[in-house]
Amino acid sequence: MLTLTPTELDIVTLSIKIACWSTLGSVPVAMALAMVLARTQFFGKALLDGAVHLPLVLPPVVIGYVLLLALGRQGIIGEFLETHFGIVFAFRWTGAALASALMGLPLAVRAIRQSIESVDPRVEAAAHTLGANRLWVFCTITLPLILPGVLNGAVLAFARSLGEFGATITFVSNIPGETQSLPLAIYSLTQSPGGDAQALRLCGMSIILSLGALIFSEYLSRKLKQRIYGHA
Repeated sequence: MLTLTPTELDIVTLSIKIACWSTLGSVPVAMALAMVLARTQFFGKALLDGAVHLPLVLPPVVIGYVLLLALGRQGIIGEFLETHFGIVFAFRWTGAALASALMGLPLAVRAIRQSIESVDPRVEAAAHTLGANRLWVFCTITLPLILPGVLNGAVLAFARSLGEFGATITFVSNIPGETQSLPLAIYSLTQSPGGDAQALRLCGMSIILSLGALIFSEYLSRKLKQRIYGHA
């Protein structure tokens, strides 16, 4: 069942490539946003929190359409990037990674924020009283303690990227070899006569990749907790 053709392997490889780059792009931003939301109080915090989580409740095609308006070749930002830097997102795999990163960002922020909020501030305060600066405290105390949450956030963002459909097809279309990821390929095959067998194989690969990522995340999370807290 899971003996894939070269074309199907290319689709799987492209999907993993998009998911990896979208995760690498979203996790650092998610960490910064989670730190701000967990540790600071300011006017407009509720608005920022709502904006971060908006992709969870908006139809994905809305996100894709907004990206197309802003970053398309005729968009305000897109035209500027192409003219001055030669950067194009619309109808490219990089655009698929960007759309996937936006859709996975709220999940990463939630996981990392919960981890940050579980850290006892007194531990960090004690380090400050001993003369450590904020960056040193974050790198040596906060970051190791929140690593399980960061890992969970990264895996959730990765899995969300593998399954992204609506924003991707709206922003970068469904171009074989360029933007056709697993969900888009499965959709195309279900609309094609005789494509059920291929669609079923790609569905199987999608399940295997997502489930494998979650199991790997759980394994690493338990190992990290054992190192940090000394128990499973």
